[in-house]
Amino acid sequence: MKFAIIGAGGLGGFFGARLAAAGHDVSFLARGEHLTALRERGLTVLDAQGAASTLPVHATGDPAELGTADAVLLAVKTFQLADAVAALPAGANAVITVQNGVDAPAEVARTLGKDAVLPGVAKVIAALAGPGTIRHVGAAGSLDIAEWDNRPSERVERIRAAFGAAGIATTPPADIWAELWAKFLFIAPVGGLGAVAGAPFGELRTHPETRRTLQAAMAEIERLARASGVDLPADVVAATMAFVDRQPAEGTTSLQRDIAAGRPSELDAWTGSVVRLGRENGVPTPVNDVLHAVLRLREGR
Repeated sequence: MKFAIIGAGGLGGFFGARLAAAGHDVSFLARGEHLTALRERGLTVLDAQGAASTLPVHATGDPAELGTADAVLLAVKTFQLADAVAALPAGANAVITVQNGVDAPAEVARTLGKDAVLPGVAKVIAALAGPGTIRHVGAAGSLDIAEWDNRPSERVERIRAAFGAAGIATTPPADIWAELWAKFLFIAPVGGLGAVAGAPFGELRTHPETRRTLQAAMAEIERLARASGVDLPADVVAATMAFVDRQPAEGTTSLQRDIAAGRPSELDAWTGSVVRLGRENGVPTPVNDVLHAVLRLREGR
């Protein structure tokens, strides 16, 4: 298959490298020093032990050079979506969204239409370690995708087969929207509280006060999901806390790292989205309101 990767950072770079190594035709849209390194030295992936593997890749800074692709992986952060959609190859009709939060599929569909968008839920720990270099830790990661209405389709099966052959787990979800909200229920509270407290997963889950706060923030998102018509499992908060307990104690989210470093963050798409959707649906979100207010103040500085 022919894939276009819009955003060659941690997630896009790692998944794209796996697809290219499996023999697929992969083109990366990148910029700056990262683009130069990809062109001159190829894409290097470092594992947790520091072992490196490098492969030559096709990278460009010109969207027109991507050509027609069987599928496009839209692997940018939420605040980069508008520019990324504008850079999509002509005729793109199988665009996989993998952004954290629950708003990205609808945002892309406003331009392309729902039929062109494949909502996805990606789970992988990978980050840009320098120009042309991705650092990956943990398992090979997974990508669950589906049609907008969850119906079976040949194009989704072909994409799943390609990712599966590249060593990336992909499971047909019963409801992609429930999967998206379940991830949101984890990432937004952990990211928001972690950024406010300046604490990693281990501290957040160990101290009784922050553990209760995490659970309360998750419960607000559960109520919001149900008010939005999304059917989450009855034990979703307990299951998510158990998932938090299994994460590396030193782990943090990209939101926490970006805010601490003074970089643009996805606050509006994470905690900010909880607050906005709560007001739109008449669902109180007091814990997330406080987290959002504090973090907006920090970002403003």
